[in-house]
Amino acid sequence: MTNDVSPHPYQKVWNGAMILTVAGILTKILSAVYRVPFQNIVGDVGFYIYQQIYPFYGVAIVLATYGFPVVISKIIAEHPLEGRDLAARKIRWVSFLFLLLLGLLCFILLYVGAFSIASLMGDEELAVLIKMVAFSFLILPFVSVWRGSFQGMGDMTPTAVSQVSEQLVRVAIIIILSYALVKAGFSLYDVGAGALFGSVAGGFAAVLVLLFFYQKNKRRNIHHQTAKIELPTSFSIIKALIVQGMTICITSLLLILFQMVDAFTIYAGLINGGMMEETAKELKGIYDRGQPLIQLGTVVATAFSLSLVPFIILSGGKGKEVKEKINLSIRVSIAVGAGAAFGIAWLITPINTMLFSNGSGSMVLGVLGFSILFCSISLTAAAILQGLGNPYLPALYVIIGIALKYILNIVLIPAFHTLGAAISTVTAFGLVALLLLIALKKRTGNLMMKKLAITPLLTSIGMMSATLAVFLLFTDPYVGDSRLLSTIQGFLGVMIGGFVYLVILVKNSFFSKEEWMLIPLGKQLVKLLNKA
Repeated sequence: MTNDVSPHPYQKVWNGAMILTVAGILTKILSAVYRVPFQNIVGDVGFYIYQQIYPFYGVAIVLATYGFPVVISKIIAEHPLEGRDLAARKIRWVSFLFLLLLGLLCFILLYVGAFSIASLMGDEELAVLIKMVAFSFLILPFVSVWRGSFQGMGDMTPTAVSQVSEQLVRVAIIIILSYALVKAGFSLYDVGAGALFGSVAGGFAAVLVLLFFYQKNKRRNIHHQTAKIELPTSFSIIKALIVQGMTICITSLLLILFQMVDAFTIYAGLINGGMMEETAKELKGIYDRGQPLIQLGTVVATAFSLSLVPFIILSGGKGKEVKEKINLSIRVSIAVGAGAAFGIAWLITPINTMLFSNGSGSMVLGVLGFSILFCSISLTAAAILQGLGNPYLPALYVIIGIALKYILNIVLIPAFHTLGAAISTVTAFGLVALLLLIALKKRTGNLMMKKLAITPLLTSIGMMSATLAVFLLFTDPYVGDSRLLSTIQGFLGVMIGGFVYLVILVKNSFFSKEEWMLIPLGKQLVKLLNKA
C-alpha cells in the first residue's frame, strides 16, 4: 500500500498563482509607495519630470511581466509533460529572437525619436530622459523569456523573486540617488535621469536573478529526450506572442496608458492655453500625486477580488457555484473600491498634506480618487474574462476608454485645467468598467446588479461619510497647515471611516456569512466586527 503525497494538479496551479499574486501585490505596493518620499525629495516640478517619462518604463515592465511571459508559459504548458522540455527550448529561442527584435525596435524609436516625442509633450528638455528610459526595452527579451519559461514548467518562484528584487533595487537607487543629486545641486532634469537610471538598474537586477535560477536549474536537470514529439512552428509561436501577448498587455496597461495620455496632453494643453511653464509643470506634478493613491487603492481592492479568479479559471466558468464566485469577485471590487474612493474624497486634504507636505490640488485629487472604484471593477472583470478565454474584448474596451480619455482631455483641460483631466479619467474608467460588466454578463449569464444589494452599500457609504464629515468638522480647526497634525488626522480618519464602513457592511449583510468565509481575512474580520 502506497501513500500518494504529491499535490493535486489544481493545488499546484493554485499555489503557483498565489506566489505570483503575492509577488505582484508587493511590487505594486512598492511601486506606489516610493513615489511619496521621491516627491518629497524633488518637489512637484521634479515629480512632473519623472511622471512624464514613467509611462514608457511602465510599458516595458508590463510587457516583461504580465504580457509575453504569460503567453510563453501558456505555449510551453500546453505541451505534454513528455517532451515538454524539448518544446520549451524551441519556444525560448524563437521567443527570444522575436522579442530581441521588438526590444531593439522600441529602443531605436525612443532613442532616435526622443527629441520629437519630447516636443509632442511640450517639453524638449525631456529628450535626455526619454533616451535613458529606452534602455529598459533592451532587457525585455531576457526577462520575458526566462520568466515565461519557468512559469511554463510550473516553477513560479524565479518570476516572483525577480519581480520583488527588481522593484527593491529600483526603489532603493531612485530614493538614494535622487536625494544625493538634489543635495549636490543638480538640476531636476538630471535628478529625473538619475531616477530613470535606477529603473533600468532594477531591470538588470531581475536579469541577474533569473540567470542565477536558470544556471541552477540547468545544472540540476539532465535531459534524455528520446520520444519524437511535434514541436510548435516558429510562426505559431510568433503569432501567439503578437496576438495574445498584445491583448493581455493592453489590458494590464490600463493605468499606465491613461498616464501616457496625460503625459502628452496635460502640460502641453496648459501651455497652449497660455499658462507659464513653471506653473504648468507644478500643476501637472500636483495632479500626478494622485497616481500613487489610485495605484495603492486599486491594489488593495483587487487583492481581495482577484483572489477568487484562479478558482473561476480552473473551473472553466461553468456551474452555479462558479457564477456565484464571479458575482462575489465583482461585488468585492465594488465594495472595497467604493469605500476607498469615498474615504479618500473626504480625507484628501489631510492625506495630501500628510504625504506630500501641503494640501495643494486636494479637490482635483479627490475627484481623481473615484478612479479607484471603476479601475478596480475593470481590472477584476478583465481578469475574469481573460481567464475564461475572452482576452480580446477587455483589450478592445481599454482602447475605447483610452480614446475617450484623450478626447475628453483635449476638450476639458483648456477650460478646467487639471480638474478636467481628473474628470476625464474617472469618466473613461467608468465607461471601461461598464463595458466589461456587460461583456461579463453576456459571457456568464450572470447579472451582478441583482445581488449587489444597493441599499446596504449606500447605507455604508452614507454612514461613513456622515461620520467623517463630523470628524473633520471637529478636527479641522485644530489642524491648520501642520503636517504632523494632518498626519494624525489622516490616520484617525482612515481608521474611523474604515471601521464604520465595514461594520455597516457586516451588519446589513452586504455579503453572506458563506461569502465572508471566501474573502481573504473575511472570517477574522467578521469575528472582530461582531465583537465591536
